[in-house]
Amino acid sequence: MKNFLALLLLATLVSVSAAANPPNIVVMLADDMGYGEVQCLNPERGKIATPCLDALAKEGMIFTDAHSGSSVCTPTRYGLLTGRYAWRTRLQGGVLTGGPSLIAADRVTMAKMLKKQGYDTALIGKWHLGMLYDGKENGSGNVSVGAAVTDGPIDAGGFDTYYGFHHSRQMSVLIENEKVIANIEPVEMLPKLTKRASEYIASRKGKGKKPFFLYVAWNSPHSPVVPAPEWQGKSGLNAHADFVMQTDHGFGQVVKALKENGLFENTLIICSADNGTSAGTSKKSQLQEKGHYCSANLRGSKADIWDGGHRVPFIASWPGVIKPGTRTDHLICLTDIFATAAQITGYKIADTVAEDSVSFLATLEGKKQEQRMPVVHHSIAGYFAIRDGDYKLALCPGSGGWTNPGPSGKNWQKVVDAGQPLVQLYQMQKDIGETNNLAATEPERVKTLHKALETIVSKHANDVSVQVNKSPLGKEKGKKEKKKKGKKEK
Repeated sequence: MKNFLALLLLATLVSVSAAANPPNIVVMLADDMGYGEVQCLNPERGKIATPCLDALAKEGMIFTDAHSGSSVCTPTRYGLLTGRYAWRTRLQGGVLTGGPSLIAADRVTMAKMLKKQGYDTALIGKWHLGMLYDGKENGSGNVSVGAAVTDGPIDAGGFDTYYGFHHSRQMSVLIENEKVIANIEPVEMLPKLTKRASEYIASRKGKGKKPFFLYVAWNSPHSPVVPAPEWQGKSGLNAHADFVMQTDHGFGQVVKALKENGLFENTLIICSADNGTSAGTSKKSQLQEKGHYCSANLRGSKADIWDGGHRVPFIASWPGVIKPGTRTDHLICLTDIFATAAQITGYKIADTVAEDSVSFLATLEGKKQEQRMPVVHHSIAGYFAIRDGDYKLALCPGSGGWTNPGPSGKNWQKVVDAGQPLVQLYQMQKDIGETNNLAATEPERVKTLHKALETIVSKHANDVSVQVNKSPLGKEKGKKEKKKKGKKEK
């Protein structure tokens, strides 16, 4: 009884301390950087040096079973900022290039939530959630300097300040707050983002400053693969590997700025990525010939329903709360960052806010945490999978993405014609490479997981149609959800 009371008192003191002195929150997100790109996560099959992320892992906690909300960019970023899967919006597959923001005007974002809790908020880097220039859509190419930006991080995201770009096809278009300020060379973007992030942190030094939420969304190592001259050839592998090393340096510079300005001790840092590595732009086969596997022991890459598409690096640091050098296999999704930040700051989440977010604060604190409700995975082509505990059910016969066989590949129909199961069931702890499909031998588990997926999708049904069941050629089965009346989610 005494031990229980002591633990209860300790938990109370921690929560009171956090409320009285709320931590700064820094979330850094690499672009197209798979689980195997970080050396400490892939020591046997990783050949790229990542000393900065490795060092932070020693000071904090590694999550070995963390997933992005999708295997591609836009939907993952939507999920991180809203705590909500993007397939609940109009975006049922693929990514955005331009147009109105995917975030509805009345949607609570992490920035809006933390501002209510007394935080200053800043986004530095990639947005990729819809954007208009002078009220018009421009999905690629240069944009005139001076063009007004709407549907971006300030008005749609709720951030106080912004510095960055929309998406990779416009990596030359540099934006500050709500205006295009320059057209630059893509190779300049990563150094500019790194410098601005460090400068922002330096500006937060001193007494009387509000806590801050800084979201740094790197442009790298996504294409265009443009490592700076001083990083070219550093890896001894290829340009993609050089760009990964420069990205790791960016992570390190932000951590360095926090330490130099006396802010590290009271800052929760989360380092992750939006999805797996692109097999094409990384020249995956070339890297494998040299012994480097971007997805480590996972199957698939960016865009896929297999874990190589969405199991991502995830390292957290928070001195005094997270025990250094720890590791957890607790299942989480990037959507969960919202609920975790809310719990830390005492924000009560309404039923219509962050519907797919579950706090992992207990895990950060080293406490026992219940198994998370199932995580839903989504591929670029809109195929679903569900992960519940140790089992994963995917509702397609192949990758559901770019890896062969996939929905756009010539072998997709061959897989179907050969009589392959149209669903895949894997026991992940025993079969992390997803090679032994158990669907035929465990039909009841398939039914149970399928029902669980349908329940999650329908629980927070919106006024958009979500198709859980698809044929292998993308034709819909079953009934669409009926459209509700009222305002549509953008």
